[in-house]
Amino acid sequence: MNDYILSSNLLYENLRILKQAYPFIKTGSIGKSIMGKDIPFVRIGRGQKEVFYSASYHANEWITSLVLLEFMYDYCNAVQSNSSIWNFSARRLFETVSIYLVPMVNPDGVDLVTGVLPKTSPSYKQAEKIAYGFATIPFPDDWKANIRGVDLNLQFPAEWQKAREIKYEQGFTRPCPSWFCWIWTSYRTRNFSCL
Repeated sequence: MNDYILSSNLLYENLRILKQAYPFIKTGSIGKSIMGKDIPFVRIGRGQKEVFYSASYHANEWITSLVLLEFMYDYCNAVQSNSSIWNFSARRLFETVSIYLVPMVNPDGVDLVTGVLPKTSPSYKQAEKIAYGFATIPFPDDWKANIRGVDLNLQFPAEWQKAREIKYEQGFTRPCPSWFCWIWTSYRTRNFSCL
């Protein structure tokens, strides 16, 4: 796995295979990225207790998507074979807990960082233009943001204003490869009701 690179399309293919092999899971999309790519979700289990996992808010941390994929395969295999996962009965866990996973929150950024996004595409050019003013952040390798230069991990309404003040004091006052807090508005709130 040393040379394994994940892209949004490879993730979608893995989720299709996962759903085919384990039809007891639920898959869908929580919405679209800036570039119109699906942001997929997986639900494993049917219990009333709910747990949420997500990965790849930061584009350069795409390896976290692989970790969730590996977990999904291991857990689904344990459910199907009626075995255990981490010394817990997988079937019992499946019956008592619903696990929701969004394995790639930032597919546009991941495709940029992993080299899947063509350098001639308008989105690549836009990101390159954003990165131009931040020479200390190697482009595209250290890109964390979405394709518009917004750090998705800094968009939650939990001390958001404080995070924005800190990042602005550090000089991140406009879209950039990392650490830019967008101006918070209610329409930016993620809606996970479709899960």
